[in-house]
Amino acid sequence: MLSRIYIKNFALIDALEVSLKNGLQVITGETGAGKSIILGALRLILGERADIKSISKTEDKSIVETEFELNNQFKKFFIENDLDYEHQTIIRREILPSGKSRAFINDVPVTLDILKELTSQLIDIHSQFETSNLFTSEYQFKIIDGLSDNKNLIENYQQSFSEFQNLKTQLKKFQTQLSESTKESDYKQFLLSELEDLKMDDVNYEDLQNQLSMQENAEMISENLAQLLSRFHQEEIGIFSFFNDAKSKLSKISEVSTNFAELNERFETSFVEIKDIISELEDEADNIEINPETLVQLLEFNNKINSLFLKHNVTNIEDLKEIRNQLSGEQKGTAEIEAYIVQILENISKKEKFLESLSLKLSKNRKKSIPIFIKKAEGLFKKLGLEKAKVDIEISEAAEYNQFGKENIQLLFQANSGFPLKPIQTAISGGERSRVMLAVKKIIAESDELPTLILDEIDTGVSGKVAEEIGNLMREMSEDMQLIVISHLAQVAAKGNDNYKVVKQDVNGKTQSTIIPLNDDEKLNEIAQLISGSKITEAALTQAKELIG
Repeated sequence: MLSRIYIKNFALIDALEVSLKNGLQVITGETGAGKSIILGALRLILGERADIKSISKTEDKSIVETEFELNNQFKKFFIENDLDYEHQTIIRREILPSGKSRAFINDVPVTLDILKELTSQLIDIHSQFETSNLFTSEYQFKIIDGLSDNKNLIENYQQSFSEFQNLKTQLKKFQTQLSESTKESDYKQFLLSELEDLKMDDVNYEDLQNQLSMQENAEMISENLAQLLSRFHQEEIGIFSFFNDAKSKLSKISEVSTNFAELNERFETSFVEIKDIISELEDEADNIEINPETLVQLLEFNNKINSLFLKHNVTNIEDLKEIRNQLSGEQKGTAEIEAYIVQILENISKKEKFLESLSLKLSKNRKKSIPIFIKKAEGLFKKLGLEKAKVDIEISEAAEYNQFGKENIQLLFQANSGFPLKPIQTAISGGERSRVMLAVKKIIAESDELPTLILDEIDTGVSGKVAEEIGNLMREMSEDMQLIVISHLAQVAAKGNDNYKVVKQDVNGKTQSTIIPLNDDEKLNEIAQLISGSKITEAALTQAKELIG
């Protein structure tokens, strides 16, 4: 419930504060007194665009503040948005002289999106020209679902539909990733196969280069080793003969002079080392195999490695291994994406079956409630002066699941007898819109908990019995909700639980608008003035008393 409005420095309003109650709250006032200004200020609370032109004193900020009595059902919203929940919640909008605006909930700054999300659940402002939402599928489903007792069912369905949409979004994302990955997959697989074929984990590049060099120079190495070994083994002039002779002579010298003992030991040690070297050279010489096929294999393998070095712009085997591992990981990543897609498709299938079950229940309940809606709506139309009006709701199967099930809805209307029903947006005239909308709001109010509803002169253009019925209808609606009505009709004003008047007056040479609550006598005079004009007559007072009852 909207319990308080405070407006400062907004258009013709210098400062205004009014407390409101539950039930039917009627606001009257002469044309141009400032009723539309108050509504304009309230629209700021709904998150509409702020206009710097609305600031009266350009050096000061403009403030619109409202206070609402909330029940516990709003606690979840406050928790989710990290706000302090208060039973008496204050919502404020400020327009700064710079043109910037700020929004606050219980003095905590919030974005306009958060402001809109909350206040859209608290206030519904409806003017005589604002009936376009009646033409939307969302509003039409709201009408029939309210009568069908589908509240919990539609909440469950929409939660599942949201999850269904998220799954489809994920599917599209992974399918795009897979498509992009597949474009290069064959080439990357080719690169990976090239690298894997090398069996690099078993390759020692330095050893490979040594083997290759040995094969390329095997003949030269073999010839030189043969010559070297021949020199050592010649019987009379060979190096071994010379070393043996030298060793014998040096041994005799060391026996007679200790000065040569150490040198003798060193010579013998060196001689042993030389014999070992010669022995190993002989082994190497025996192992040298001049094999053209081996050389060709080594050259081919080395060329493959060098080619991959060049292709991948690297200089060593370790870098090739890293590239191989990376490509392998990417190929595994593609496989994981494919697995994700399979899993998401399974989840989509399960969710779709669940949606089908819920949508069938929704549809069944809706179709059962259509006759109830027709009876209620046409009964209200007669009271509101639309005696010939007919209405129907057409439900058809949709190609895909939407926010309201797997069906489309169309509200049909015809104001005159003898003509076919047509979609309401093409069949309704300007003079009928407000009364049809009022009837619809009344039906919704009977089956659903509506927020504070503000009706702005939707009774324009009616009088007499119809005006009386509109007043009765509004009074009935206000029994279950707070209904704030701006009206020029005495019949409506008379039904108010509380009445207020917007007045315009000159203060220090400046025109200002304000709103004042009316006591019983002031209410009587205001209704009489609505009947008779500026001069209140006794007849008007008598009629006003009769209207109040």
